Amino acid sequence: MRGLAALGVVVTHVAFQTGAAGTPVLGRVWGRFDMAVAVFFGLSGFLLWRPHAAAARGLGTAPSAGRYLLHRAARILPAYWVVVCAALTLLPSAAHSAGLRVWVANLSLLQVFVPLTLTDGLTQMWSLSVEMAFYLVLPLLAWALVWMRGAAARWRAPVVTALGLLCLSWNLLPVPTPDAIHADNWLPGYLPWFAGGMLLAELAEILGATATPPGWQRWLGDRWLMWSIAAVAFALSATDLAGPAGLQRGEPWQYVMKMGLGALIGFGLLAPLVVGTARHRWLESGLALTIGRWSYGIFIWHLVVLAMMFPIFGFIPFNGGFLHILVLTVGFTLPLAAASYALIEEPVRHWVKRRVG
Repeated sequence: MRGLAALGVVVTHVAFQTGAAGTPVLGRVWGRFDMAVAVFFGLSGFLLWRPHAAAARGLGTAPSAGRYLLHRAARILPAYWVVVCAALTLLPSAAHSAGLRVWVANLSLLQVFVPLTLTDGLTQMWSLSVEMAFYLVLPLLAWALVWMRGAAARWRAPVVTALGLLCLSWNLLPVPTPDAIHADNWLPGYLPWFAGGMLLAELAEILGATATPPGWQRWLGDRWLMWSIAAVAFALSATDLAGPAGLQRGEPWQYVMKMGLGALIGFGLLAPLVVGTARHRWLESGLALTIGRWSYGIFIWHLVVLAMMFPIFGFIPFNGGFLHILVLTVGFTLPLAAASYALIEEPVRHWVKRRVG
């Protein structure tokens, strides 16, 4: 599922840079593939919150904050730093504007807080900045709910749900920001997407702690029902309910709708995989698992590759060639993602595991 989300992000960026996102009807669909980020955030919420949900029910031990943060840094930063250095030195459009502030903001994943530091080849990294903020906040959230153990653990799912619903109001608040910085790109605005995954972690552990499956498992585990709900939410997100097309900023209420619909998309796609009992043969296939392993590399490299496709193959930005450039971008990104996984991501992960456990 993570691999499909990465490819979805590629689709929306290729559609924008070829002008396909501006075509009637279908362009809104291509442009709204940015909702794939909701799947990324939902997966992070589920995978990283689940040890805490299990520990609250006596089914395991949550990692210490130090060990957890070290593993997160090792998973994200080394490969990311390589891409940042490549983009800011090899892409002319990025290198020409890459002053010290741009370098520092991008290397430290602070580009959503520092004005005018989202640069060519790296604009998708705003979501990685939000992801890193969630990594830092998660131990605090776990500490805040640490008293909900044993019998009190039954309140954890409602509290997580309430947190997600409460954060839907973030974009209605008049949060002061510097020029060219928007608070809707900060973690509180996207917590509903993470909270969907956190809720699934709680539900998964409820299933693990009960002998008789609760009634809601039948509904949440039904992939046709849940994926249909996700499809309807996606279709609605491609309308003005979730904001205007292109880079025009929406109204605060439209951001609320986008966050709510994104939460439904992420929750709906992931729920059958988490609480369902059916096999998902295609998602378990060798091809799908390979794309999943390379998904982080696909995400961090694809805009560098996309920027190079236009001059190399003679395409003009915003003047068509959507399918051609999509195929070329995916074709050149996959080997880079495979190399990132084999030469950086896995070696670093194994090294940290040997040193820390």
